[in-house]
Amino acid sequence: MVIESLKILFNRDLNKLKFEIESYEFEKQIWVIDKNISNSAGNLCLHLIGNLNTYIGAEIGKTGYVRNRPLEFSLKDIPKSELISKIESTIDVINKSLDSLTEKDLEQIYPQIVFEKEMTTGFFLIHLSAHLAYHLGQINYHRRLLDF
Repeated sequence: MVIESLKILFNRDLNKLKFEIESYEFEKQIWVIDKNISNSAGNLCLHLIGNLNTYIGAEIGKTGYVRNRPLEFSLKDIPKSELISKIESTIDVINKSLDSLTEKDLEQIYPQIVFEKEMTTGFFLIHLSAHLAYHLGQINYHRRLLDF
């Protein structure tokens, strides 16, 4: 039951991320920063893709994904179509990875130490869903504020 709920949340929010990126009227605005807005929507999108492909794809799904976190924040001007393709691939990875889990797996300790202490896989997956939602809100606000 928890795994299905997580799948619903990740799919909902990743599809909303795709919608937000698609909704930029002016593609160049995806990469704009202004005043106290230090991360563009494009960089936040890349960060979410890297985060989920690392902690769910590589660790749970055994995809072999290798993260380059600094590039998530330094790359610029990636075409909207490429960002959308990366989001769609991430949705597939998340679904396949979560399908490989059992409810008992959620009670196990997550294989990596991420926050300087052990946590269950279930707890960490809930955190990753909240992290996605947090940055999704920032991207929505960025679009409404700066896409003109």
